[in-house]
Amino acid sequence: MPELPEVETVRRGLQPFMEGATVLAVEQRRPDLRFPFPDRFVERLTGRRIEALERRAKYLIVHLDDGLGLISHLGMSGSYRIEQDDGDQVPGTFQHERSKNAVHDHVVMHLGAKDGAKNRIIYNDPRRFGFMLFAEPGGLNMHPLIKDLGTEPTGNRLDGALLAKLFHNKGAPLKAALLDQKLIAGLGNIYVCEALWRAELSPRRMAGTIAGENGAATGMSERLAASIRSVIADAIKAGGSSLKDYRQADGELGYFQHSFSVYDREGAPCPRSGCGGTISRIVQSGRSTFYCPVCQH
Repeated sequence: MPELPEVETVRRGLQPFMEGATVLAVEQRRPDLRFPFPDRFVERLTGRRIEALERRAKYLIVHLDDGLGLISHLGMSGSYRIEQDDGDQVPGTFQHERSKNAVHDHVVMHLGAKDGAKNRIIYNDPRRFGFMLFAEPGGLNMHPLIKDLGTEPTGNRLDGALLAKLFHNKGAPLKAALLDQKLIAGLGNIYVCEALWRAELSPRRMAGTIAGENGAATGMSERLAASIRSVIADAIKAGGSSLKDYRQADGELGYFQHSFSVYDREGAPCPRSGCGGTISRIVQSGRSTFYCPVCQH
């Protein structure tokens, strides 16, 4: 499933084509994806101007000029592509041929830009595990999918003091606490493994042990916060990770997977200079965890 950096990369790819554009027409080619489409889906989108395209955790949110919000999740295999009105795909460097099977093109938005250009934004999802739902005007922050989300891991607000406060007295393993979306929004399995390696912290460590007395910041919490921010920033800069079905909005593959230090590298030497350890794989809460038992404590 695409993680935060992948979704942010998609947002940045769509943003120049969607923000400020008017929805001229919408083709809804099936009644549902993971969930049924909202009532009057086509009607409520048609004619509206797109004010902004936001990401919250792993959700894309299209803000319309009447206050309506369209919440989109990519699921397991969902992706967007951009086609210009003459049918040419937005340029990209392709490592593998991108599927254009119209059977899996479930939503097509025909957009008109301020300069008169017309583009199509196409949502393709072979497994149909993604979804599109509405947040009514003024109701986005109280939407069931949004209201309980924690702090975004991309800004300066995520620091050692905040992590220590969030994890104080928590007896769950550190990895499980980092995956709790009510604490930190958008972190997924891949980047938690990578951030813990960068911070030299074991995924087995109890989360509360990185906090000081009364939840005060410690060197461990500061190190972990910096590692989370840096791994997310590096992944966004690289365009995300191309795992199985994932593609960016312009069709290019992301390349951060070539920089993985531990994820999916079981049995490989730890890349940390002077460590000499070997990457191990364990299962935590049904998910694979990759880490170095020598340098991660």
